[in-house]
Amino acid sequence: MNICVLSFFLQFSNQHNAGARGWQPAVCKMAELDADLDHILPSSVLPPFWAKLVVGFVSLVCFARSYDGDFVFDDSEAIVNNKDLRAETPLGDLWHHDFWGSRLSSNTSHKSYRPLTVLTFRINYCLSGGFHPMGFHVTNILLHGGISVLMLDVFSVLLGGLQYTSRGQRLNLAPRSSLLAALLFATHPVHTECVAGVVGRADLLGALFFLLSFLGYCKAFRESNKEGTHSTFWVLLSILLGAVAMLCKEQGITVLGLNAIFDILVIGKLNVLEMVQKVLHKDKSLENIRVLRNGGLIFRMTLLASGGAGVLYVRWKIMGTGPPAFTEVDNPASFEDSVLAINYNYYYSLNAWLLLCPWWLCFDWSMGCIPLIKSAGDWRVTAPAALWLCLIGLLCRALCSADRHRRRILTLGLGFLIIPFLPASNLFFRVGFVVAERVLYLPSAGYCMLLTFGFGALSKHTKKKKLIAAVVLGILFINVLRCVIRSGEWRNEEQLFRSALSVCPLNAKVHYNVGKNLADRGNQTAAIRYYREAVRLNPKYVHAMNNLGNILKERNELQEAEELLSLAVRIQPDFAAAWMNLGIVQNSLKRFEAAEQSYRTAIKHRRKYPDCYYNLGRLYADLNRHVDALNAWRNATVLKPEHSLAWNNMIILLDNTGNLAQAEAVGREALELIPNDHSLMFSLANVLGKSQKYKESEALFLKAIKAHPNAASYHGNLAVLYHRWGHLDLAKKHYEISLQLDPTASGTKENYGLLRRRLEQMQKKDV
Repeated sequence: MNICVLSFFLQFSNQHNAGARGWQPAVCKMAELDADLDHILPSSVLPPFWAKLVVGFVSLVCFARSYDGDFVFDDSEAIVNNKDLRAETPLGDLWHHDFWGSRLSSNTSHKSYRPLTVLTFRINYCLSGGFHPMGFHVTNILLHGGISVLMLDVFSVLLGGLQYTSRGQRLNLAPRSSLLAALLFATHPVHTECVAGVVGRADLLGALFFLLSFLGYCKAFRESNKEGTHSTFWVLLSILLGAVAMLCKEQGITVLGLNAIFDILVIGKLNVLEMVQKVLHKDKSLENIRVLRNGGLIFRMTLLASGGAGVLYVRWKIMGTGPPAFTEVDNPASFEDSVLAINYNYYYSLNAWLLLCPWWLCFDWSMGCIPLIKSAGDWRVTAPAALWLCLIGLLCRALCSADRHRRRILTLGLGFLIIPFLPASNLFFRVGFVVAERVLYLPSAGYCMLLTFGFGALSKHTKKKKLIAAVVLGILFINVLRCVIRSGEWRNEEQLFRSALSVCPLNAKVHYNVGKNLADRGNQTAAIRYYREAVRLNPKYVHAMNNLGNILKERNELQEAEELLSLAVRIQPDFAAAWMNLGIVQNSLKRFEAAEQSYRTAIKHRRKYPDCYYNLGRLYADLNRHVDALNAWRNATVLKPEHSLAWNNMIILLDNTGNLAQAEAVGREALELIPNDHSLMFSLANVLGKSQKYKESEALFLKAIKAHPNAASYHGNLAVLYHRWGHLDLAKKHYEISLQLDPTASGTKENYGLLRRRLEQMQKKDV
């Protein structure tokens, strides 16, 4: 592969002196040298259609196992709980909300502005008729397949150069090396998070438009008949596609930087080493360097720079406020004063290791998974040192090699590796993660390009070509196998979270998520164990304390629950959920004043908090402060009109205090908003029965029973209605059904006894 790349660039450097007859010998020579990889990739797969078919098929095989997976991890917040996906949310709101559905102007917003990605989620939601994950997953898998196929064209340009025939058709001068690089990209296991996790759609769409922007920029030179000419339309379209990529994922805008480097090195043929040498020696021939006299290149660089600056300015204005505020838990190195650069560089080396050896993968690398380097004596400082030695070595080869073609290929490979990674590097702003596999989706293309170049160099300098072929095929097979295994782990949260225990046993968030998953499935005992471990690993983990306190509250271990929740709000005073839960515990402990204060503090920190208003209403009801209770529940229903519990409590309180007309009005209002809620039907039916509106009450009871036939109280109260109404046979029937469902119901037993005595008296009268 190395020989073929060298041959291409030798040919490329002479293309301006070649006429129509000058094309053919160069192309033939390139194809001949590209044959060095024939022992790895047979010629039968080289035609474009078959090459794309192979890459597309392999990419689908890698991740097909995730097609019927659940919504996992961040999918819950970005999709299931995101109101921007629902039809009732105006489409215009997508342009004012972040990726998670929060307003960009909010101080709590993550400022991740990806409206086009959210729009595709909304389309998925509409087409599938709700939150059915299969459609979301299939879309991701197909996107990765399409991107992998598109990578064939990108790699053919990066590895083989940019040449067009007289008819405007682009020549693929490196078919074998571009196919190998595309296969390495399609099967890389680090992509699993992007493909198997629905939230990874942002990275996939960003990569798709990133590549289209790059290929569009290449088309700007399709009809050039002389040096320096270009199509301004394609340059502008490339900038537009870069902006679209940024609206899918922030790093998409970096394509403009890659386009600039490609233009300078490949189209402008800049020799950086030569120019530096002339500058250092004050060579008068510096002004004769072709790039500096290329008006077309300067014009294109101006377009790229102004377009990029304009897009970034608009993006910054849309954000409304400053950059997002992340906590120390999200990115501890950015809060560490000592040896900050070492920690960041250590993170870079871990990202490089994930590209090189993607066997240990984790859904989350924060919270102790990667302990900070506290001193220069830590042995881990050797990792960033090794990384920078490799990068500097490659950069020296790229800039100082006497071979023009090697310089350019290595420079473009490094550019594709580094430039898309820059937004995640913490160099320009603080990011909300330590290491994230998803941000390596685009940089992995540069890695695959460099790896392919390395295989070509080995092929050139060794006679053991079969061994190289075996190594390459082995890597591809292992990658496919790892992708299949990892895709299976992303199918549901239980497997995903447990898979991380062996990779990051010190990660408190991993233990927290395992515990949360167990609690959701009803296994509270096991959940407590994992929550305690999460708190042990991170004594300031307030979310773990909150969830553990909730479970202890449900198990009536109120003293420890209060201690945990009190500690949580001391650590994070604005943690509204912990304040509310603390209030619930204090209410259970009959500490009513403290409970009210906790509820009020929760509402202070989260003004729109319907559940807290509901619990505050319960407190007031316990204290017989009926007006305050009704006001609190009314606030809950204003903030959340579908809050069934608040509506029910209002109806029951008004019923119990004899305000039947008001209770009926509230019940009817609630049923208009939540027409299928059987508990509301039941409560309103009770009120109507007391108001002697028997027919309407009966209809609501029967409707509630149809929705929930095994509710003993529904049958028991319907029996009471029939008892009052004089339909004694029907009353007897429903008393008996109620007692079958709940034999311990004392009130039903008593009423049933009264009915039986009355029936017996009636029988005696008849006799």
